[in-house]
Amino acid sequence: MLEGDDISRLLDILGNRNRRRIIQLLRQKPCFVTEISDRLMISPKAVIEHLQLMEREQILLSKNDRSRRKYYYLSRDFKVVIDLENIPAALLPEEIAVIDKKNEFFSLLAATNKLLESRDSILSDLEYIERDIDRKISDLKVTGKDILASETEFNLVLALSSCEMTLGDLEEFSGIDLTELSGVLDGLAAKGIVKRTGEYYKVCDIYAE
Repeated sequence: MLEGDDISRLLDILGNRNRRRIIQLLRQKPCFVTEISDRLMISPKAVIEHLQLMEREQILLSKNDRSRRKYYYLSRDFKVVIDLENIPAALLPEEIAVIDKKNEFFSLLAATNKLLESRDSILSDLEYIERDIDRKISDLKVTGKDILASETEFNLVLALSSCEMTLGDLEEFSGIDLTELSGVLDGLAAKGIVKRTGEYYKVCDIYAE
């Protein structure tokens, strides 16, 4: 049975809502840092700090698996019984409510920061893809300058390379009058670049037999 300073230290540890949530999760099964972070929506840095504190107090133990990933588990299960007749209340209910609300705020703040970091990473990837697309389009224009007669032909071929489109679709896409548009498409068909199947136009498959 714990007494004196040991009890005070344990209560200090369990006074943190996120540490209590981590203990509750580890009651179910041992977990890696990433599992705890993802399940509880707490930043990995905060999870590591909580785990290290509880490991120092021997509430938790850790082991490395075959991949040398460290997972944590409870050293022993326990419960805390507080005798209100013998131990005076340290905090008023409204003070506990404020602490819980503050812990919830910081938990949400960490989760929001994690989402913001994910968004920044995605935006960075999108920026790279956009630059790559611009380079490829420039290469296409250079390669097709002796094949395509105009920017209009290039734009139509580029649009038809991703999907089949009707004349009406192409009119809406390009903003070109139907008569002029039909002439451009006929010219592309004559070059063997575009073909019409029923109502739909598409880029020719150069590998088709």
